[in-house]
Amino acid sequence: MVLTKTRPTKAITIGVRKAPTPEGRPGFIRIDSVHQGDLDGTKGLYHINAVDCVTQWQVVATVQTISEAHLLPVIEQMLAQFPFEILGFHADNGSEYVNRQVARLLDKLRIEFTRSRPRRSNDNGLAETKNGAVVRKLFGYAHIPQHHATSFNTFCVEYLNPFLNFHRPCLFATDRPDPKKPGRIQRVYRAQDVMTPLDKLASLSEAAKSLREGITLEDLHAWARALTDVQAAEELNEAQCALFRRIPARAG
Repeated sequence: MVLTKTRPTKAITIGVRKAPTPEGRPGFIRIDSVHQGDLDGTKGLYHINAVDCVTQWQVVATVQTISEAHLLPVIEQMLAQFPFEILGFHADNGSEYVNRQVARLLDKLRIEFTRSRPRRSNDNGLAETKNGAVVRKLFGYAHIPQHHATSFNTFCVEYLNPFLNFHRPCLFATDRPDPKKPGRIQRVYRAQDVMTPLDKLASLSEAAKSLREGITLEDLHAWARALTDVQAAEELNEAQCALFRRIPARAG
């Protein structure tokens, strides 16, 4: 009898463990999931939050569950809502993203798939920051039943995402040498660097080349001018109130 050792199978790696490297180019998004609470053992719906690294262009969507059947179509819809070509897709190590189905979708679209490194909490920090500043601020923490997912997703597409990208200003950092630590770079936030994601996109030297076919900066600015910032905020608030009136009782 000849004994042979079991040969270990070669691990198949999904996604590259590294931080996104946009190098000033739009199209490298970070994505994360936000669960909308449990109630008596029943899970609530999920929000999916995607943010571009350079412009902070943000797309929020809502799904019943983060299973393949619900999540994959919504990810594809979210990618199509960005006005520029998507070059990179970065997630944490949750199984809803790190799986063959998502990897296959991104490969088909020729999008680089990266995921967070161990003990590097800032790798997906931009999306996690927006989870609190936008998603939790707007939707809270209380349980929302899964069957409301379609209504919430429509709200995101029609009201929330246009408001975030055309009317809500964001802080953008400027790098400069640190006067106290030679050789180090200091990030500062100046008043003149506060702008909307659309304004940030338009300020990039290669902005026009990055846009999807059939979309121009003139089109985007025209959509932004359709409402003033105050009008857009009022519409968002009214739509939000109407949305939550559909939920008879919310916990906590």
